[in-house]
Amino acid sequence: RIGAASAAAFDMEAGCTGFVYALATAAQFIASGTYRYALVIGAETISTITDWEDRNTCVLFGDGAGAAVIGPVERGFGLLGLDLGADGAGAGLLSLPAGGSASPATESTVKNKQHFIRMDGSEVFKFAVRIMGDTVLNALERAGLTREQIDVLVPHQANVRIVEGALKRLQLPPEKAIVNIERYGNT
Repeated sequence: RIGAASAAAFDMEAGCTGFVYALATAAQFIASGTYRYALVIGAETISTITDWEDRNTCVLFGDGAGAAVIGPVERGFGLLGLDLGADGAGAGLLSLPAGGSASPATESTVKNKQHFIRMDGSEVFKFAVRIMGDTVLNALERAGLTREQIDVLVPHQANVRIVEGALKRLQLPPEKAIVNIERYGNT
């Protein structure tokens, strides 16, 4: 529809961080000169794997999508630093027990609701507060900036308490963060 008939296209799957991973990948294509512009789209339909009887998860997640066109910018603008990472030790804290190649769908997995997300909310919360602060500091260091130079922080909108905890850890006032979870939820 946008007339990009000779463009490359591919999907990335990274849950909540999918858009960030896609943005980082697109930025590398642009920085290397492989492409001049990239359209990054983040979309999630978590409702398809949500158990609406599980109050630990159904009230926390939502479907959503967003898009951005990125391209070359003047030095000192754009994506200045980023920090990506994963910690497999916490894999069981937020999981989808069945439905993939390791545990394909069977009558038993469907009957036992193993195709729905499961979460240990309190452990995910502790991890998220710690890691959000760490990743912001790592990205700042890579960009050659300090936390005092942050004008606005746009954090993942998983939970307002996680955002507040990260702000406290970063020693940033609440007015420095964009919080819209009350309007859009965890999308």
